[in-house]
Amino acid sequence: MGGSGQSEHSSRPPCGVVNRLLAEVSRDLTAAQVRAHCQGQREPPAHAGVLLADGGGFALPRASGSLLGRVSPVTLFQGVTSNVKTAASNVLVALARTHFTLVMAELQSHLKATGDMCKESVLITLSKLFSTYAPQCIPFVWLMLAGLRSVVGQVKSGQILRIACAVVKQWLDGVKIHLSAGTQCPWPAMEKEQIYENLHELLFSVMWNWQDCQEEQDKQAVLGAVAAMLEVLLQEERHQEHVWEQLLWLVHPCQEIQDICRVAKSLTVFLEALGGTESVIPRDKFQDITSAVFYQLYDDSKQHSEAGRAQLTHCIMLQARICPEETILFLQSQLGDDWEPGCVAALGLLGALARSDEPMMTEMLPQVVEAVQRLCSDPSIRVRTAVLYFIKDLLSSNTRSCSAWDVVGHIFREFSRATGRRAAGDLSAREAQEEGALQELCMDILGSLDVSVRGMSKLLWPRLLLFVVPAQYTGMLIPVSRCVCALAEREELTGRPIEHLDPHFVSSMFQGPLLTPQTLLARLLVVAGSPVAGSRLQAAALLLMKNLHSRFHRAVGAMWATEIPLLLQCLEGKDESFPDTAEFERRLLKFLKASLDTIEEKAWIEALSCELSQRLSSSASSSAEKSFLYKALGTVLGSCQGVLHVQEKLLQHLEEANAEEPREAQGIVSLLSHAAENNFHTVLATLTMFASRLCKGRNARISRRKKMELDSTRAHATRSALMLAHGSVALRASKQQLLAHLEGDIVGNILMLYSCSCRDLQNNLALVQSITDCSSAYQAVGGSASFNPSLKSKLLEILMDLMKKYYLGMPVSPVPLKVVLALEQLSKLKPSFESKDMREMLVLCCKNIVTYPSAEMMLKIRKSQQAAQYLQLQQTALKALGRLMVVLLETEPSGGFFQNIVHVLQKCMVSSNVWERKRALQTCSQLLSVCEELQRGDACEHFGSLVGLLAPLTCDPMPASRQLAVTCLSSLLRIQAKTVNTVIETGDIKSLCEGLHACSIASQLQTTSKMARIVCRNFPLERTVDFMTAIKETIRKANGVRVRAAGKWMTTFLQMHGKDLSWNVPPILYILRSITSFAQQSTFLPFLCQAVVILTRRHTGAVMNNFSRPLGPTDSETWKRIREFCLQRWRR
Repeated sequence: MGGSGQSEHSSRPPCGVVNRLLAEVSRDLTAAQVRAHCQGQREPPAHAGVLLADGGGFALPRASGSLLGRVSPVTLFQGVTSNVKTAASNVLVALARTHFTLVMAELQSHLKATGDMCKESVLITLSKLFSTYAPQCIPFVWLMLAGLRSVVGQVKSGQILRIACAVVKQWLDGVKIHLSAGTQCPWPAMEKEQIYENLHELLFSVMWNWQDCQEEQDKQAVLGAVAAMLEVLLQEERHQEHVWEQLLWLVHPCQEIQDICRVAKSLTVFLEALGGTESVIPRDKFQDITSAVFYQLYDDSKQHSEAGRAQLTHCIMLQARICPEETILFLQSQLGDDWEPGCVAALGLLGALARSDEPMMTEMLPQVVEAVQRLCSDPSIRVRTAVLYFIKDLLSSNTRSCSAWDVVGHIFREFSRATGRRAAGDLSAREAQEEGALQELCMDILGSLDVSVRGMSKLLWPRLLLFVVPAQYTGMLIPVSRCVCALAEREELTGRPIEHLDPHFVSSMFQGPLLTPQTLLARLLVVAGSPVAGSRLQAAALLLMKNLHSRFHRAVGAMWATEIPLLLQCLEGKDESFPDTAEFERRLLKFLKASLDTIEEKAWIEALSCELSQRLSSSASSSAEKSFLYKALGTVLGSCQGVLHVQEKLLQHLEEANAEEPREAQGIVSLLSHAAENNFHTVLATLTMFASRLCKGRNARISRRKKMELDSTRAHATRSALMLAHGSVALRASKQQLLAHLEGDIVGNILMLYSCSCRDLQNNLALVQSITDCSSAYQAVGGSASFNPSLKSKLLEILMDLMKKYYLGMPVSPVPLKVVLALEQLSKLKPSFESKDMREMLVLCCKNIVTYPSAEMMLKIRKSQQAAQYLQLQQTALKALGRLMVVLLETEPSGGFFQNIVHVLQKCMVSSNVWERKRALQTCSQLLSVCEELQRGDACEHFGSLVGLLAPLTCDPMPASRQLAVTCLSSLLRIQAKTVNTVIETGDIKSLCEGLHACSIASQLQTTSKMARIVCRNFPLERTVDFMTAIKETIRKANGVRVRAAGKWMTTFLQMHGKDLSWNVPPILYILRSITSFAQQSTFLPFLCQAVVILTRRHTGAVMNNFSRPLGPTDSETWKRIREFCLQRWRR
């Protein structure tokens, strides 16, 4: 230091010269500041260029320090342009040649000062000083490091940060070179220790304060500075230990650190910088650091934020980059620990490492996979989930390591495990939700696989096929279908057969027989045909069939390529003609039948039937897929050519089925009917054989056990199912088959089964339905052929007996309603029934369907649980009754059957039961509508009676009945107009319906009067007495508004046609006289008197002549008064 001072004194210029020079420079710089602010000056002053070009050449005297105090070197940088700052920095560098200590001290003081107005220029000047005077700067390193700490605390980002980092790196590179000189190092021991201490403090200050840099340039600058500091600190073993201790203190789990995210960021900066050096962390220190970070990561009590966890994870990933083997071994050791959070965290980190493609991880992956595989049986939901995530990471990057562990099988087994736990029903809501999330994860992993990854095709195909058949993997068919579609697009489905897979795969995965085409097809058909599975699963099954067509049979490829997309359109709702699931099932079965016709291979089809039969036998009766299985098996058996094989399978399932279960009974019917479509004779022979077993020896001497079997509930239920099956088979038969076997075999078997049954509700319903089906089938194909008359009469007798049995019985019984449907179809068969049978049939049907149930019973029915079902069935039966009446009209030989219908309906229309009146009106409306459509004139002959019955009902208390009455009257008018070839005058009465909807009785009566005038204008007068008689019946049984409506219609009719009724006056008066004896005559009396007055005015002679006759013993007092009053008026 002394030598330096002598040099300065020897080259010192005169003091006056130096003072004048600094004064001039200061004056020019001040002027530059003013110009920069006021005029936008951008050029440096002339003296600055002179000083820079001169390069120094002057030495300030030590006595001039007072001048530097007055004109501080740093003040040269404040408030001026960048060019001026650069020139001023060069001035300071030049002055430092002779006054280095003074300039350095001044720069250090301003480096530590608060505020960063001139920090950038000071740092640039320090960089220039080191570039020019590196040996002189070395003694000031400790001071400069202390000053830089203040910069770190004040600056957070930007250019100043990057300049500061560059200065640190520049100065420390010089320090490193100086330290490498060894014994030539000029530093005293105390000064050297101070340098290391300041460097330690600067290092951790930088790591703590500059960890949040966002700009990439800032991040790289900080990493370079930290790396430079580490290279200096790690040169000596003693200081290395201090660095590791400081680092352990930073991440030690015992420290109560509030912001773990900042700690993790600091550690990230350190590790990233360390990765750029040649230093190696000692194994024990590395273990301590890894353990500390790992503990922070999995310790649930810390409740880290997502950002904090991400930073901690990044730290361990950096450690793996620095010491990969040690990191992997550490994480692997955590898998065997019983501490669940640590195991879960280790799995997540190992998965991330597997995804990173680190060379050491790739090398050690088989060992890691083996360790993870040991966790497969762990019951913890968190561990199970973590293992699945590890598999997801593994499959996304490296499938070669999966050869020793069937990871695909593990995904499916976990899905099945979660399904089983949820199905057990003993989980809490939270546990059930967790198991559901695990199932979703399994589907997501398989569904997101990239089949283009090397080795993925070999891993998946044909291994995936083994998970299609087991029912527990049904939910996974969607991702399986996606994988298979992707493989199909890559044309990788024609690879190795299953037999050529590795032995480990075959031995671990094949349980039972090999996967056959029939096994696979049966499974996919069941899923596709099950609406419970949902449209997505159904579509997945169909797509699998389409893409795997070559695995099933060589003949189906072209057909399936055309037909399966059409089925998929139905599922996606693109086909507007697709109504419901039943229609889709029908199309799917049709597709199956067409496929079997294309295959035409007896052994193949029989093998498929055996597979379906096996699945059917093993399915629970409550299984949603069993219904479709019965139909599918029946369709396949229908295509089988082996008679014995078909009989064997049919008998097997007839014996196995428990017909007491409604689904099982319906399944048997479906099985037999679908099989009969192409194997009618075989199915009928099997049915006959099995029916004989159920009925043979029932009345003979047999063992007690056998008798108990034949009388068991199951046996009776089976008989019912067989009766239904016979009817369903008849519907599937061709014309020749039906005509040859209906009367003797099919109906004969039905009656035999019924005779052996207990004749409970189930048996009776089965009998009625089978008769309906047989009649419909015969009517559809019979043409002009005649049904056996004696057999037809026997069936009618059975149906009528059932009708009588259930009349006034339980109101919810559907038997009478079903009987009407059967009679409708049976009546269509030739020859026709006799008139007596028809009348009895009509009366019984009306009693059961129209008259019954009563109003009180209807209220009970509407409150019952079966209300909707019964009311719907009742409406169906009412429509059937209307159709039955039409059939009887067409087939009745005498042509007078319409009168019987009117007579029966008349009693119902005047009933006090509002529900009975409504049902009668529904039947009448349907009957008249059909008569109008068929242009039958029967209704015209009873025009008067029908109008007289319908007119009062236009004011019925029930709005629906009022509407029906108007509908009937409107139909009746149109029928009348067509018959007499006229036009209805004054329009359609339906236009007046709105007035009947009013709650006001006066409004209803006013509206019905308008209707009366319209009808009466088109009234055939020869039907007058019928009309008056029907009105009388209403008045005799009705009350209230209906009586007043009847009076309105009667008086309106007499007013409009009274003058034309001369020959009808006596019968009209007779009807009026009989009305006066009714209890309701008080309500009707005003209309009665008005009617007599109208008739008296229009036909005085005829009325007086009638009144002049002696009174009868049955004449009422009311009629006597009316008669006396009229006679007195006439005598006057």
